[in-house]
Amino acid sequence: MQQRAVGRTGLRVSRLGLGTMTWGRDTDEHEARDQLVAFAEAGGTLVDTAAGYGDGASETLLGTLLDDVVRRDDLVLATKAGVSRRHGERHVDTSRGALLRTLDASLRRLGVDHVDLWQVHVWSDATPLEETLSALDTAVSSGRAAYAGISNYNGWQSAQAVTWQRAWPGRAPVVSTQVEYSLLNRDVEFEVLPAAEALGLGVFPWSPLGRGVLTGKYRTGIPADSAGATPHFADRVGSYLDDRGRGIVEALVRAGEGLGWSPLEVALVWVRDRPGVTAPLVGARTAAQLHDVLGTEELVLPPEIVAALDDVSAD
Repeated sequence: MQQRAVGRTGLRVSRLGLGTMTWGRDTDEHEARDQLVAFAEAGGTLVDTAAGYGDGASETLLGTLLDDVVRRDDLVLATKAGVSRRHGERHVDTSRGALLRTLDASLRRLGVDHVDLWQVHVWSDATPLEETLSALDTAVSSGRAAYAGISNYNGWQSAQAVTWQRAWPGRAPVVSTQVEYSLLNRDVEFEVLPAAEALGLGVFPWSPLGRGVLTGKYRTGIPADSAGATPHFADRVGSYLDDRGRGIVEALVRAGEGLGWSPLEVALVWVRDRPGVTAPLVGARTAAQLHDVLGTEELVLPPEIVAALDDVSAD
């Protein structure tokens, strides 16, 4: 698999990343093992998780597979901190103390002494930005993280974070941003992607398949074994099952028929090769689903198809 630099750094990752949000909840140990093996054998290196995924279950499951299934040194491990669940409710805490405690817990669950990329999961107005970013400084200077990044920041938030870290020698630079980006959600093109280009950030799109909608599997309803049928994803998937979403999916189907590709392949290659994108993060519940993703490595969309998809998905 082709490798790409993360922004203006020496860190290189595979141009597709393996997302693990469902691991330990919807994806069991056997499926996770098969996914990791297939991903590594295909040349994939970037594996992304978070302390908030399954209340740590994703990190714990990934940790059991490192070295046993794939050598830890063959992977670029990325995790996030700042989001958790308390009493069944989403809780955000980006204070310095909470972030560093979360990082230490992540390292224990993963069974490693450091991660390659540690990211603040979300922006929070409740904590001064300089306090949040000081946790990144400590993580990098202490060797618990090699690089630091942000996630789900808008354009001005990204610029403020990067500029603050560059304003004084010795601070850990922000090297990447993780944002939702797909044919169904192109909002980041207005501010975030231009900011990332100007600031030299790597960009990791999450949900590049539009929460599974762009695979075409919801064209005639919600399959019983799909994420859209689960209580924790039903609303997220349902928000894209509107007239605009259906129009984009039908355009993918037509493009795929002309190319001999699946809608998944068309949608993923479109995101992967957008200007500024480093690596889309693809989360598969099963190894069979991941196999379809890994088959896109040699595919390139014709310019006229890219232009047609740009047009049909424009807001």
